[in-house]
Amino acid sequence: MATANILRIKAAQEQLVAACGGADQCVELLHNHGRSTIYRWADKNDPTLMPLAAVIAMEAHCGLALVTAALAELNGRSLTVRPAEPAPGTIMTRHAEAIIHAGELMAAGAAAFSDGKLTPNEASTIDRAAGQLELALSEYRKALAGARAVGGLSVVSGGAA
Repeated sequence: MATANILRIKAAQEQLVAACGGADQCVELLHNHGRSTIYRWADKNDPTLMPLAAVIAMEAHCGLALVTAALAELNGRSLTVRPAEPAPGTIMTRHAEAIIHAGELMAAGAAAFSDGKLTPNEASTIDRAAGQLELALSEYRKALAGARAVGGLSVVSGGAA
């Protein structure tokens, strides 16, 4: 990894430690990492990178995807922020996508098991379909959580929730 990339990740780690309230707060959040380790994560002159589990826990704690965004940038990607209040059409779309992917999973399983055998290729096809369903369900659940957070939504234009 190039020095510029390491420095970008280290800068994000430093921001993340600060966003979580500093090293002392991070020690309380991450019971299996000591203060000196956390200081190394935030020190741009130290090559120590944070483990993925720590990144996930800290980003969830402060609500900022600082290291994740840096990693995305280094790979030519960017993160987008979803709107806080989902539109009723979004929820219906997410529902439809989940149902479509559930059907694809059932079809893949039925085709694979029809002869009483499961080949590695068939197992991969089923796994792919299961992964797509898992992602669709995750997006659906996020949209539903947004609807709950705003007290519900009307699926009829001008109607009450």
